[in-house]
Amino acid sequence: MSGSRGNLSQLFARKPLAMLLDEVKGENRLRRVLGPVQLTALGVGAIIGAGIFVATGAAAHNIAGPSLMLSYVIAGITCIFAALCYAEFAAMVPVAGSAYTYAYATLGELFAWIIGWDLILEYGVSSAAVATGWSAYFQSAVGKIGIHIPKLLSESPWKYDPLTGHLASTGAIMNLPALLIVVVVTAVLVKGIQESATFNAAMVAIKVAAVLFVIGVGAFFISTTNWHPFAPFGWTGISFFGHHVAGQVDGGGAPLGTMAGAAIIFFAYIGFDSVSTHTEEAKNPQRDVPIGIIVSLVLCTVLYIAVVAVLTGMVKYDQLDIAAPVSTAFKQKGIGWAEGLIATAGVAGITSVLLVMMLSGPRVFLAMARDGLLPKATFGDVHPKFRTPWKSTILVGIFVGTLAGFLPIDYLLHLANIGTLLAFVIVCSAVLIMRKKHPEADRPFKCPWVPFVPIMGVLSCLMLMFSLPVANWWRLITWLALGFVIYFIYGRKHSVMKHHQDSLEAGGTK
Repeated sequence: MSGSRGNLSQLFARKPLAMLLDEVKGENRLRRVLGPVQLTALGVGAIIGAGIFVATGAAAHNIAGPSLMLSYVIAGITCIFAALCYAEFAAMVPVAGSAYTYAYATLGELFAWIIGWDLILEYGVSSAAVATGWSAYFQSAVGKIGIHIPKLLSESPWKYDPLTGHLASTGAIMNLPALLIVVVVTAVLVKGIQESATFNAAMVAIKVAAVLFVIGVGAFFISTTNWHPFAPFGWTGISFFGHHVAGQVDGGGAPLGTMAGAAIIFFAYIGFDSVSTHTEEAKNPQRDVPIGIIVSLVLCTVLYIAVVAVLTGMVKYDQLDIAAPVSTAFKQKGIGWAEGLIATAGVAGITSVLLVMMLSGPRVFLAMARDGLLPKATFGDVHPKFRTPWKSTILVGIFVGTLAGFLPIDYLLHLANIGTLLAFVIVCSAVLIMRKKHPEADRPFKCPWVPFVPIMGVLSCLMLMFSLPVANWWRLITWLALGFVIYFIYGRKHSVMKHHQDSLEAGGTK
């Protein structure tokens, strides 16, 4: 019985804050070079991009119509709840790892593993979806100067058919542009965080200017008749583990409507949480990281709603292009010169999203390797010159490139969303637990209105999770099952916390 109690105590062993802070001292920590402006730019860089330039087309065309404006409001409010919880933890625990590290400090090792493995899925699949969107805009931009990618190499071999809910063949071999941009971004990330952040800041400036251009110019071409019907697929679109509860469904049984739209375009908000993965690289993490998270989220929410209002006002929702909706909307209105400009800005904007997304995954791997849950020689190796987790960056690049080259964007969008929402549920729950168990802990930033904000964060995220097609739950469960195998075969035996507990029990500490 004592052995089983010992095994259980390891599974739910929490990592002391003092141990977390001690680990990042010395040579193996990342370089603190990011200020509040750079962190906010990283947040904006991750949020604005595929959400505006790609996801709006598919979501408005197939799922929500003009009511996608309200879908963004719903998703934005959900993110604000989660963002306030993230900000509290980021200020308390200024080390790499994001929600993984927070879960380890509050819920224990097993939950930390689940969330860490889940974050790898979130960032990896999100990056692949973004790379696929980048490919569409790149091809649109170079097409303006007469360069055309052969069809065999221009798209995924598969496409998602919403009428059947299955994948169908496109006749292509692979999406070569998507694969190539992943290779380029991987190389930039191996070089260094400061260079990556500087490059990102330049890309953010270009795409924010483009978004403001879309809003300012597109507003003159709005026809309010295009907003009628405002919610052609209904106001709801709620399911529970694939069982229809309210609203319409498509041919594959996936929910349609405003709420369903919020669950799908939630992908557009993936990114603000990536700011917290760079806490260890922040100059003043207790102050700067909460600023970066909250400012980037609020700014992007306002821009999203404005862009959707303009797009669905310019072009009837069912005539929006799914792959590159913004540039083609201007083309449809006869503003040909703007199409090339927006496509070019879309390429720049989506590049920065891809950079931030792929920047985040390796830092989660780094945190897990430090804890012994993954091999340190590979995932915990920080480059002696560049001070970046270079080996795990390359491995993430291979994973992302494979997905981007061979899977369609709408298939990837669903899978990215459910992983992110699970991460948010755990972070919001962890705030409640930490406030109860460690009320004395130093909180440079405190989430307001506790327990209301964390509870609403949990409930709203669960509601959106349940509104996703059931196939995504099975993919998530399969991914987590693979993670459990790795944890129980390798991570549990090599856990730093396990050896720490063993030494305590053996009387090996002072």
